[in-house]
Amino acid sequence: MSYSRFAIYYVPPEGSLADFGAAWLGWDIARGVEASQPDLPDLHDITMTPRKYGFHGTLKPPFRLADGLGLGDLDKATSLLAASIAPAICDGLVLETLGRFLALVPQGDTGAIRHLAEACVRDLDRFRAPASDAELARRRKAGLSAQQEALLMEWGYPYVMDELQFHLTLSGRLPKDGLKDWAGHVRYMLPDLPAPFVIDQIALCGARADGRFQLIHRYALTG
Repeated sequence: MSYSRFAIYYVPPEGSLADFGAAWLGWDIARGVEASQPDLPDLHDITMTPRKYGFHGTLKPPFRLADGLGLGDLDKATSLLAASIAPAICDGLVLETLGRFLALVPQGDTGAIRHLAEACVRDLDRFRAPASDAELARRRKAGLSAQQEALLMEWGYPYVMDELQFHLTLSGRLPKDGLKDWAGHVRYMLPDLPAPFVIDQIALCGARADGRFQLIHRYALTG
């Protein structure tokens, strides 16, 4: 299978959290198949934006491969990177609202997660094709700070390094009067969340022809 873009994600291992995320979003990123969603009015619509990315936490945002490099090169480099980094651990995951979105976010000291994400962004940057003018313009529509603009120009994405807010997205932008109800639906269906929360592997994922991301390979963090 060919892929138009690649990303380094945290994809939950097989188990109740991964099953919940696949069903909630309607897409199983690990298997590359659609998943049956709970029978909730409008759930399909409010998860439409995150569905194509699957249930994940971003470590290195999606990018196109630089000229002259292939998937095999990226796979080898990601394997070497994973072998150099220890697992990242924090207190746990909780459900929160990020602006008008619902997401699971880590609690406690998240320095190890930030270190992991920074390594993925920095050490694999040679595989990233430069952002196009259209991509840069689209990012700037959000109204970036000076630091975010600098990050966009250096790394191709404004919300990395010190601007990272690691999370596992559960919705698109919600109306203000719907946040409480949707949070209640999520809490009702969530399995017991991990405490502590441990990232002991990273995932190379690719965007298929239909735009949906699929797991390509997992790499254990053994540094």
